[in-house]
Amino acid sequence: MSTQLARFALTLAMGTTLAAGAAQAQSLTVYSAGPGNLIERLAADFQAESGVTVNVFQGTTGQVLARLEAESANPLADLFISASWDSAIDLKDQGLLMEYTSPNAAEVPDFLKDSHFVAQGVSALAMAWNRNSDVPMPNDWSDVTDPVYYNQVTMPDPAQSGTAYQLVTGLLTANGEDATWQLFADLSENGMIVPGPNARALNPVLQGAKAVVFGAVDYIALGQQANGEAIEVIFPTSGTVIAPRPMMIMNSTQNADHAKAFYDFVLSEQGQARVAEVYLMPARGDIEALRPRIDELNLIDVDEAAMAAQREHILNQFRSATNM
Repeated sequence: MSTQLARFALTLAMGTTLAAGAAQAQSLTVYSAGPGNLIERLAADFQAESGVTVNVFQGTTGQVLARLEAESANPLADLFISASWDSAIDLKDQGLLMEYTSPNAAEVPDFLKDSHFVAQGVSALAMAWNRNSDVPMPNDWSDVTDPVYYNQVTMPDPAQSGTAYQLVTGLLTANGEDATWQLFADLSENGMIVPGPNARALNPVLQGAKAVVFGAVDYIALGQQANGEAIEVIFPTSGTVIAPRPMMIMNSTQNADHAKAFYDFVLSEQGQARVAEVYLMPARGDIEALRPRIDELNLIDVDEAAMAAQREHILNQFRSATNM
């Protein structure tokens, strides 16, 4: 190869590398535990405003965490939006998150933000009741142990649903171990089924095969109600728990500026309005919600760290109480 041709080849190779680098710098990869329509809208809005392409991977929190672990040698995600607050604490403890506080987090309450992550939005746990069923609308968790609800109740599996696990820990906090495990034993005796993740518990109630979801994720049920499904969403009078959805920037990001800009955008008025559209509570207190807010619910204050340390024991006790 001549010297001139060699220089041309080198110049072409360098140009290709620089172009690839520029393309990467103008894109962002976000892993999200849903809701799918929310992250797609946020990605499209941000792309329209910034010109930065947002690549999205969606899955359950467990699926995303497994993907992050599988890619640990060659990280691809710039941001992660989880459905589990505990997952953010764990990733921070592993040193995998970037410290960042958005100026748009000023309106977010202190208990919904950390130096390394912040709530995108918040859901709560509820009961969802099919209005066309033959059973009365329940008002509290223990109501559905009544024989009138025999074989009419579903519940998400706390081993597969982080929110269902949070509900179990909330009931343990409020009522103690003996009363809580007796409650689940009574529910099991009354024919409650635990079919799997959240959707598998809600679908039979939407279809009319069952009447009540014990531990429905409220924003999902509220969205179905808004779409015309004949269900009511009930926040039990004795108390419930919330499930903040943490957003975090991965320490391995090669696009920190774009990642921070997306983080800021989600916490902007426009981004938080998008959060409200899917019936989540916005993290910011100054954004209008389309559903009951935190201060309108009777909340159980759970020691998340203590409950996380007992996870396997709690799940084993739940399985034992419900004969799983």
